[in-house]
Amino acid sequence: MSGAARAAPDTRLVLVAGPVQQLRDNVAATPPAPEVMASYLAKVRERAYTVTDADIEALKAAGLSEDVIFEQTVAAAIDQGLRRLDKALEVIG
Repeated sequence: MSGAARAAPDTRLVLVAGPVQQLRDNVAATPPAPEVMASYLAKVRERAYTVTDADIEALKAAGLSEDVIFEQTVAAAIDQGLRRLDKALEVIG
């Protein structure tokens, strides 16, 4: 992308409101994470760049399926992203 934005800031927020709400709904509909995932999900929220294959293998060794690991990881990452978006919108006003 290049050049100045063509839509007014309020218009841009309206355009993304629907998809953002869908993300919020998806996160809210995600079942609670198994307790064994607590430290892993904190890592995803706070420093996702440090997640390694060993983290995933440890969860699988604890009996979790790849589907559960994936769904909980995505939900935690989206939730954290939405929290950051909300804070940014507070600052912008």
